[in-house]
Amino acid sequence: LTRSKLLGRTGHRLAVDHDNCKPDIVILGKALSGGVLPVSAVLASDEVMLTLKPGEHGSTYGGNPLACKVATAAIEVLRDEDLAGNAAARGEQLRAGLNSLTGNTCIEKVRGRGLLNAIVIDQPKMGYGDMGKAWEVCLQMKENGLLAKPTHGNIIRFAPPLTITESEIDECLDIIDKSVKQVG
Repeated sequence: LTRSKLLGRTGHRLAVDHDNCKPDIVILGKALSGGVLPVSAVLASDEVMLTLKPGEHGSTYGGNPLACKVATAAIEVLRDEDLAGNAAARGEQLRAGLNSLTGNTCIEKVRGRGLLNAIVIDQPKMGYGDMGKAWEVCLQMKENGLLAKPTHGNIIRFAPPLTITESEIDECLDIIDKSVKQVG
Protein backbone atom coordinates (compact mmCIF):
# COMPACT_ATOMS: atom_id res chain seq x y z
CA LEU A 1 0.00 0.00 0.00
CA THR A 2 1.42 3.36 -1.01
CA ARG A 3 -0.01 6.78 -0.27
CA SER A 4 0.96 9.25 -2.96
CA LYS A 5 0.09 12.92 -2.58
CA LEU A 6 2.91 13.85 -4.89
CA LEU A 7 1.44 13.80 -8.39
CA GLY A 8 4.30 14.98 -10.59
CA ARG A 9 6.19 16.69 -7.74
CA THR A 10 9.11 14.23 -7.66
CA GLY A 11 9.71 14.39 -11.41
CA HIS A 12 7.58 11.35 -12.22
CA ARG A 13 3.82 11.02 -12.39
CA LEU A 14 3.90 9.08 -9.09
CA ALA A 15 6.74 9.05 -6.54
CA VAL A 16 6.87 5.23 -6.65
CA ASP A 17 7.94 5.44 -10.31
CA HIS A 18 11.47 6.41 -9.15
CA ASP A 19 11.94 2.96 -7.69
CA ASN A 20 10.45 1.02 -10.60
CA CYS A 21 8.01 -0.77 -8.34
CA LYS A 22 4.32 -1.49 -8.63
CA PRO A 23 2.49 -1.34 -5.30
CA ASP A 24 -0.67 -3.37 -4.88
CA ILE A 25 -2.59 -0.20 -3.99
CA VAL A 26 -1.85 3.51 -4.44
CA ILE A 27 -4.01 6.11 -2.70
CA LEU A 28 -4.23 9.62 -4.17
CA GLY A 29 -5.45 12.65 -2.25
CA LYS A 30 -5.18 16.44 -2.29
CA ALA A 31 -2.97 16.77 -5.37
CA LEU A 32 -5.53 14.88 -7.44
CA SER A 33 -7.71 18.00 -7.75
CA GLY A 34 -4.89 20.51 -7.69
CA GLY A 35 -6.13 21.51 -4.24
CA VAL A 36 -9.44 22.81 -5.65
CA LEU A 37 -11.91 20.30 -4.18
CA PRO A 38 -11.67 17.39 -1.72
CA VAL A 39 -11.22 14.25 -3.76
CA SER A 40 -9.32 10.99 -3.46
CA ALA A 41 -8.77 7.88 -5.54
CA VAL A 42 -7.55 4.34 -5.17
CA LEU A 43 -5.41 2.83 -7.93
CA ALA A 44 -5.11 -0.95 -8.01
CA SER A 45 -5.30 -3.93 -10.32
CA ASP A 46 -8.58 -5.71 -11.03
CA GLU A 47 -7.28 -8.59 -8.90
CA VAL A 48 -7.16 -6.30 -5.85
CA MET A 49 -10.21 -4.14 -6.55
CA LEU A 50 -12.54 -7.02 -7.39
CA THR A 51 -12.08 -8.43 -3.88
CA LEU A 52 -14.41 -5.64 -2.66
CA LYS A 53 -18.09 -6.41 -2.94
CA PRO A 54 -20.91 -3.84 -3.05
CA GLY A 55 -21.45 -2.35 0.41
CA GLU A 56 -18.05 -3.42 1.77
CA HIS A 57 -16.39 -0.06 1.19
CA GLY A 58 -17.53 3.52 1.64
CA SER A 59 -16.00 6.86 0.79
CA THR A 60 -16.52 10.30 2.27
CA TYR A 61 -16.01 11.93 -1.12
CA GLY A 62 -17.21 9.08 -3.33
CA GLY A 63 -19.43 9.82 -6.28
CA ASN A 64 -19.03 13.61 -6.42
CA PRO A 65 -19.24 14.35 -10.17
CA LEU A 66 -17.81 17.89 -9.86
CA ALA A 67 -14.79 16.65 -7.89
CA CYS A 68 -14.25 13.88 -10.46
CA LYS A 69 -14.35 16.39 -13.33
CA VAL A 70 -11.87 18.68 -11.51
CA ALA A 71 -9.57 15.69 -10.85
CA THR A 72 -9.72 14.71 -14.52
CA ALA A 73 -8.84 18.27 -15.57
CA ALA A 74 -5.95 18.40 -13.07
CA ILE A 75 -4.51 15.14 -14.43
CA GLU A 76 -4.84 16.46 -18.00
CA VAL A 77 -2.92 19.63 -17.04
CA LEU A 78 -0.19 17.54 -15.41
CA ARG A 79 0.11 15.49 -18.60
CA ASP A 80 -0.39 18.19 -21.25
CA GLU A 81 1.96 20.71 -19.64
CA ASP A 82 4.53 18.03 -18.70
CA LEU A 83 4.64 19.27 -15.12
CA ALA A 84 6.50 16.16 -13.95
CA GLY A 85 9.18 16.88 -16.58
CA ASN A 86 9.42 20.47 -15.38
CA ALA A 87 9.65 19.23 -11.79
CA ALA A 88 12.54 16.94 -12.75
CA ALA A 89 14.46 19.68 -14.60
CA ARG A 90 13.84 22.45 -12.07
CA GLY A 91 14.57 20.07 -9.20
CA GLU A 92 17.97 19.22 -10.68
CA GLN A 93 18.64 22.94 -11.08
CA LEU A 94 17.61 23.64 -7.49
CA ARG A 95 19.71 20.82 -6.01
CA ALA A 96 22.76 21.80 -8.07
CA GLY A 97 22.48 25.36 -6.76
CA LEU A 98 21.94 24.21 -3.18
CA ASN A 99 24.83 21.75 -3.39
CA SER A 100 27.11 24.62 -4.45
CA LEU A 101 26.35 26.23 -1.07
CA THR A 102 27.42 23.24 1.03
CA GLY A 103 30.79 23.55 2.68
CA ASN A 104 30.89 27.35 2.79
CA THR A 105 27.53 28.02 4.52
CA CYS A 106 25.46 26.41 7.27
CA ILE A 107 24.00 23.99 4.68
CA GLU A 108 25.36 20.56 5.55
CA LYS A 109 23.43 18.34 3.12
CA VAL A 110 20.96 18.59 0.23
CA ARG A 111 18.44 15.89 -0.58
CA GLY A 112 15.37 15.47 -2.72
CA ARG A 113 13.68 14.34 -5.89
CA GLY A 114 12.09 16.61 -8.45
CA LEU A 115 10.58 19.60 -6.68
CA LEU A 116 10.42 17.99 -3.23
CA ASN A 117 13.71 18.96 -1.60
CA ALA A 118 15.31 19.75 1.71
CA ILE A 119 18.50 21.15 3.15
CA VAL A 120 20.01 19.98 6.42
CA ILE A 121 21.45 22.79 8.55
CA ASP A 122 24.68 22.22 10.51
CA GLN A 123 23.25 21.76 13.99
CA PRO A 124 22.17 18.68 15.98
CA LYS A 125 18.86 17.10 14.96
CA MET A 126 15.93 18.25 17.04
CA GLY A 127 12.29 17.21 17.33
CA TYR A 128 9.55 18.02 14.85
CA GLY A 129 8.50 21.65 15.34
CA ASP A 130 11.48 22.58 17.53
CA MET A 131 12.94 26.01 16.85
CA GLY A 132 16.56 25.96 15.75
CA LYS A 133 18.92 27.46 13.22
CA ALA A 134 16.67 26.27 10.40
CA TRP A 135 13.89 28.44 11.85
CA GLU A 136 16.27 31.43 11.87
CA VAL A 137 17.16 30.77 8.22
CA CYS A 138 13.45 30.53 7.32
CA LEU A 139 12.73 33.84 9.05
CA GLN A 140 15.61 35.46 7.16
CA MET A 141 14.42 33.97 3.86
CA LYS A 142 10.95 35.40 4.57
CA GLU A 143 12.49 38.85 5.05
CA ASN A 144 14.31 38.36 1.74
CA GLY A 145 11.18 37.25 -0.13
CA LEU A 146 11.04 33.43 0.03
CA LEU A 147 8.80 31.20 2.17
CA ALA A 148 9.92 27.72 3.24
CA LYS A 149 9.04 25.28 6.01
CA PRO A 150 11.45 24.14 8.70
CA THR A 151 11.07 20.62 10.09
CA HIS A 152 12.84 18.82 12.94
CA GLY A 153 14.75 21.98 13.91
CA ASN A 154 17.61 21.43 11.45
CA ILE A 155 15.84 20.74 8.14
CA ILE A 156 14.23 23.17 5.70
CA ARG A 157 11.78 21.80 3.15
CA PHE A 158 11.40 23.31 -0.33
CA ALA A 159 8.35 22.33 -2.41
CA PRO A 160 7.85 25.06 -5.03
CA PRO A 161 4.97 24.93 -7.50
CA LEU A 162 5.28 22.49 -10.40
CA THR A 163 5.06 25.44 -12.81
CA ILE A 164 8.17 27.21 -11.45
CA THR A 165 10.53 28.54 -14.12
CA GLU A 166 14.30 28.43 -14.49
CA SER A 167 14.63 32.14 -13.66
CA GLU A 168 12.42 31.74 -10.59
CA ILE A 169 14.65 28.91 -9.32
CA ASP A 170 17.67 31.18 -9.83
CA GLU A 171 15.91 33.89 -7.83
CA CYS A 172 15.15 31.40 -5.04
CA LEU A 173 18.77 30.26 -4.97
CA ASP A 174 19.97 33.87 -4.67
CA ILE A 175 17.63 34.42 -1.71
CA ILE A 176 18.67 31.16 -0.03
CA ASP A 177 22.37 32.01 -0.51
CA LYS A 178 21.89 35.51 0.92
CA SER A 179 19.81 34.23 3.84
CA VAL A 180 22.12 31.42 4.99
CA LYS A 181 25.06 33.81 4.87
CA GLN A 182 23.15 36.39 6.93
CA VAL A 183 22.36 33.78 9.61
CA GLY A 184 25.88 32.34 9.54
